Amino acid sequence: MMVVSRPEGIAARPSPRWSASLRGPAARRLSGRQRRPVVAAVSSPEQLLDFTVKLALAQINPVVGDIRYNAALARRFIERARDAGADLVVLPELCLCGYPPKDLLLRESFVDTCEREGEALGASASAGLTVVFGLPMKEDRPGRTGTTNSLVAWRDGTRIARYDKRLLPTYDVFDEDRYFEPGSRACVIDVPARTGGTVRVGLAICEDLWQGEDAGFASRYLDAPDPVAAAVQLGATVLAVPSASPFVLAKADRHRAILRRHASRHGVYVASVNQVGGNDDLIFGGHACVIDPRERLIAAAPGFREDLLVSDIPLADGAAAEVATAQDPLSHEAEQQLFEALVLGVRDYCSKTGFKRAIIGLSGGIDSALTAAIAARALGPENILGVAMPGPYSSEHSVSDAERLAANLGVRLITAPIALPMAGFRAALDEAFDTLDTARLGAALPDLAEENLQSRIRGTLLMGLSNRTGAIVLTTGNKSELAVGYATLYGDMNGGLAVLSDVTKRRVYALANWMNRDWEKAGFTGPPIPAGSIQKPPSAELRPNQTDQDSLPPYDVLDSIIDRYIENHQSIPAIVREAGIEESVVRRVVRMIDLSEYKRKQAAVGLKVTSVAFGSGRRCPIAQRWTEA
Repeated sequence: MMVVSRPEGIAARPSPRWSASLRGPAARRLSGRQRRPVVAAVSSPEQLLDFTVKLALAQINPVVGDIRYNAALARRFIERARDAGADLVVLPELCLCGYPPKDLLLRESFVDTCEREGEALGASASAGLTVVFGLPMKEDRPGRTGTTNSLVAWRDGTRIARYDKRLLPTYDVFDEDRYFEPGSRACVIDVPARTGGTVRVGLAICEDLWQGEDAGFASRYLDAPDPVAAAVQLGATVLAVPSASPFVLAKADRHRAILRRHASRHGVYVASVNQVGGNDDLIFGGHACVIDPRERLIAAAPGFREDLLVSDIPLADGAAAEVATAQDPLSHEAEQQLFEALVLGVRDYCSKTGFKRAIIGLSGGIDSALTAAIAARALGPENILGVAMPGPYSSEHSVSDAERLAANLGVRLITAPIALPMAGFRAALDEAFDTLDTARLGAALPDLAEENLQSRIRGTLLMGLSNRTGAIVLTTGNKSELAVGYATLYGDMNGGLAVLSDVTKRRVYALANWMNRDWEKAGFTGPPIPAGSIQKPPSAELRPNQTDQDSLPPYDVLDSIIDRYIENHQSIPAIVREAGIEESVVRRVVRMIDLSEYKRKQAAVGLKVTSVAFGSGRRCPIAQRWTEA
């Protein structure tokens, strides 16, 4: 056994091509290849011809802060890897504490507990194979008192290596500079294979591999050391890279491209294992995979569920030509990936916070229908209560479409009309308005006060039902509405989780149409969304004949501005120039977005699925006077 770990800048001694002396036919077969070999030691030429290492990647779903549960979960997957005959099993970044642990890391007892449970896990679970897992640790450098984002490698009850993450992301939802000190050493371990021989495995963690390329922040690391190149320089021929990288639409494809570049550039196998599951607003997709030096996907795990991916990696020169490629789960349509991510996000948010049931206000519209369908798949239809709350301006089909949806999904629907509470509020408010010598409600067509009153009555009814039943209220507003403030504080914004808050209206329709078209893939017994909910013009139904486009641009225009201004940080002139939208429209929408920040600060936690969501990764002041020129 050999562990190599050195500070950056200290030259590595050249390692011999093979530790065994090869002559004759075997030597002639090897002489023509220049690519780095992937075997560190063999005992005979015959062994070289069939040498493989069995690698297991355990994409598990930890619970932030439940260290003992996470250790037990890791142990179960390690046992499965042992039963599968694995030589090496790798678990995700910080899997012992869950990611992101945030300010829990500032509690000394938290890190102490992680280290103690990590010692127990490694000592008891590593018999007969090499185990690598992630946890926070106190620095081991003299005179340093910080915390590191670390990997430990164990074998047969002994810790054989420690690696500290070197590149710490601090952008979007990441804030690792706040909590961790960067590592300074590359780390390569020798992993013995049951078929004989030893493979040299380099360790890296998440950003060490992505280096900001997947999120458009590569410039942060232009002057930083390359952890991947450093591991290869030490002789690594397989890279094992645990991650905790949140799901973002299309990001997994970028990850695959980065993995392929590393594999071909360095002539190594790259094995990536990501956390899976939902933690607060973040969703982790899993999608563990192995890429060979020819950029081929040779093993891939399904996304959005726990899985143990076991792969035989051929390590004799020439053996790679015989490797079979794997079907990539990322070939699924974007709508399917988005649906599976949202279902996982709802399921885990509820299970990890203790909710078993959910309540949703069903208006007959597309947003509430989609939210209910996602919730039914996440929690089971028997655990969903739909509430229709018709008001004075509700259309007939608002109730009938809600009834069709409930029947399609198999969820219970009750009706709670708002006429009676609205009459009571009207009486109380009119008396107050008389005292203030201002117009009563209903003196003209519904104004903002009366429109918002209807929404707030509905929000109060839902929260009352939540208090009595113990079910969580799921809000139904989409990203387009939340962006421009087309939502009512203490009304339709009431609830514990905003399922669609990062899904624009265009994506809402695309997802609903996909679910109706591919309902079997989505896990339904038939098309779940009523045709009327998709076809009718969107409306809040708070005044006669109201449609969203009375006060908003068409959604294709609105969403284009939102995508460019929020996700791509484009200026008004750039949006006008590139999107071809009238400048006055762009300026009006941008102003609405900026003025609505105070509402978003009071919104429920929302599931993040795009590069920039209205949540922890977007930090805008409320009291500010900056406007686009």
